Amino acid sequence: MNDRRVELRPARADDVPFLQRLYGSTRAELDQLEWDETRRDAFVRMQFEAQSRHYREHYAGASSDVVLVDGAPAGRMLVAGGPEEIRLVDLALLPEHRNGGIGTALLRRLLAEGAARTVPVRLHVERSNPARRLYERLGFVPVADDGVHLLMAWNPAGAPPDG
Repeated sequence: MNDRRVELRPARADDVPFLQRLYGSTRAELDQLEWDETRRDAFVRMQFEAQSRHYREHYAGASSDVVLVDGAPAGRMLVAGGPEEIRLVDLALLPEHRNGGIGTALLRRLLAEGAARTVPVRLHVERSNPARRLYERLGFVPVADDGVHLLMAWNPAGAPPDG
């Protein structure tokens, strides 16, 4: 991560264009389609809105933050928590900020919080998502598999095991 300053700030309404662009950057499968920019943008906007609606319905009260690198928007992090767990709902970075230690640093902050509270940190990841290797490297293990997504958990010492 070198000496870049990584911070989180609450997402605001004026972040929506950035968050839509970020979402589009995570959809590599769209590069295989022969769509013009207008059609691709409309599809990304529709899918982003559906994802946002899902997050609001299923993770009400979650912290929704923009990841800032040296003061500039570089990603997003959505975390839901309760007394029994910390749930990483979404962590995404723009392509130019991936594989540089930012995601690792953000995840280590969550793991430190989980350790301090003695609660597991859990997340869902698509089986084919390259981020899965990062999660495994940090000690997350699969605890459920629906065929497309894995539920992965990291358990601090003293926390009850997932089952």
